[in-house]
Amino acid sequence: MEQYLLDNIPRYRKLVSAFRPKPARRPAPDAPAPVPVPDMLVAARLRPLLPDDGILPPALFPRPAEPGVLDVHELRQPPRGPALLRSFNFQVDRIYQADAPTEDIYVDAVKPLVPWAWNGGIGTLFAYGQTGSGKTHTVSHMERLVADEMLGGSLDGERNVYVTIIELAGNAAHGTSPPKGADDAAPDPVPDLLNARRSVSVLEDSFGITQLNGALEHHVTTPASMLALVNTATSFRRTEATDKNSESSRSHAVCRIRVHNPAAAASDDGVLYLVDLAGSEAARDTTHHTAQRMRETREINASLSVLKDCIRGKAEADALAGSGGGAGSRRKPHVPFRQSALTKILKHVFDPATQRPCKTVVVACVNPSLADVEPSKNTLRYAETLRVLLPKTTSPRYDPRSPTTWTNAQLREWIKDNSGKPPVDAAMLAPTESGPQLLRLPAPEFEARCLKTASVAPEQAKSFRSKLWQMHIDAKRAPAKQAGTPDADLQLRQTSQDPDPKALSVPFKERIRPGMVVSWTPPAGSPMALPGMNMVVVLSPAPTVANGVSDVPENGVSQGYTDTGPKGPRYLCAMVTPAIMSEAYDLHLWRQVVVDVERMDTEVFLEYDVATRYYYIAI
Repeated sequence: MEQYLLDNIPRYRKLVSAFRPKPARRPAPDAPAPVPVPDMLVAARLRPLLPDDGILPPALFPRPAEPGVLDVHELRQPPRGPALLRSFNFQVDRIYQADAPTEDIYVDAVKPLVPWAWNGGIGTLFAYGQTGSGKTHTVSHMERLVADEMLGGSLDGERNVYVTIIELAGNAAHGTSPPKGADDAAPDPVPDLLNARRSVSVLEDSFGITQLNGALEHHVTTPASMLALVNTATSFRRTEATDKNSESSRSHAVCRIRVHNPAAAASDDGVLYLVDLAGSEAARDTTHHTAQRMRETREINASLSVLKDCIRGKAEADALAGSGGGAGSRRKPHVPFRQSALTKILKHVFDPATQRPCKTVVVACVNPSLADVEPSKNTLRYAETLRVLLPKTTSPRYDPRSPTTWTNAQLREWIKDNSGKPPVDAAMLAPTESGPQLLRLPAPEFEARCLKTASVAPEQAKSFRSKLWQMHIDAKRAPAKQAGTPDADLQLRQTSQDPDPKALSVPFKERIRPGMVVSWTPPAGSPMALPGMNMVVVLSPAPTVANGVSDVPENGVSQGYTDTGPKGPRYLCAMVTPAIMSEAYDLHLWRQVVVDVERMDTEVFLEYDVATRYYYIAI
């Protein structure tokens, strides 16, 4: 067939020059154009023509007037007569031509994943394509750029970064060396490429979380230390010669970068996956394979098929959730992440039950040569099916009590009026997000955006996020009772805020009352001091306490304290301590301390949540 192509190059060029593309597939004229899922990006990267491709011309042509649309031309040999041109078009989100440097692709598509993982999200990059199409070249360059971005000091805050790199093929992986003897022997367990290919077991713990039992995590602090690990993994990765590529990757390489934030120990760690998928192979490239190579090819293609179903299923599930979950008639998609070792390891990326937000980028690498038009079509068809388009329907009716109905403009207005003092910069917190999209931000990312506003404290950022989520939860509950009814009055008492709104204009030290919550600074060396912010609930002035009442250090309150101390009036208070749930607090009426008014820093508003039975800071 290749000789037929060589003989018909002039005719092919003539047919291509005469080609007039038809418009790409569009909805009906009266239907609104669908929009891609915001957290999913599918791109195609064209590999440059190499000397090994011979003199055959390219077969892939992006359309300048239609971004994301790619024409693929194929030369067919009819039973009689001259060669015919068959043309196809495919659509993805982005197309990077052969002259596009990897740095530009990184900035445009992959770079947003780094701060996303840095602030507690899950980001994943997949490189997919035919063997020899440039996947490993793309991912290895991305790993270097990610190392510079993540460990070069350009991101805010201190993080601990850990790297693990393993190798899989289909439902298993290759060990140190192929088994001797039979070609169809079972492969070894999953190897750790950073631990001399030691075996790793893919297990699920009692909480349903996939664990890589036996894999080493390496703490990295500089770009050079991370790149040294990447180079070590590359040297251990297994390759084989195929009909198409002398050093074909016969496995999936998974580089997992875990980001731990010491300042938010209770929050989930951010994770960034960089996945170099094994090369798919056409049937004509496997004619000289042994039984072992054929079995590997079947496993690779099967795992890639499962991966496609998982990526698309998760994107559909996210689209359903991002639309406010109002698609009661739409069935939740099935995501078969347990059907292959690769997707099982990436379970928390694909599992629709997880509440963690994920961003995914798929780069489909294609060879533009006319000789490889069939596998290029398969790669683009695979990439095109990963795109999930949302029908552009009318927005839900605006409800000031429900954040899922807010547009970006409405959300910004609410942020300006409800984020406390100083108000959070709405342009920093929600540059493009609507209400549902802001709710899906990881907590560390939400708080990091709030802290970009000058003078905003971490406590304010946390409490503001809690306020937004409380509104979202309240909107799903039954309508509120009318004011003045007993139930409404009881609901008002679920916050420590003074019921009289005029009281807020008076400095809190001039209106201290029972039930007020304040933050305070314990004396140096005090046994009552807790990590982070210390809070207490005011009970009464210390001198009014009856005999027999002691504080935490076992001092008698009525005998040991006078009306005023060296620093002003004193109050008997109950301690507020962190609860086991993140950002929640317990009130301990039996753990009492006496606090000088001058050690009180500011009033804090606590709200009681009936469902969890904990208190939360509110703005």
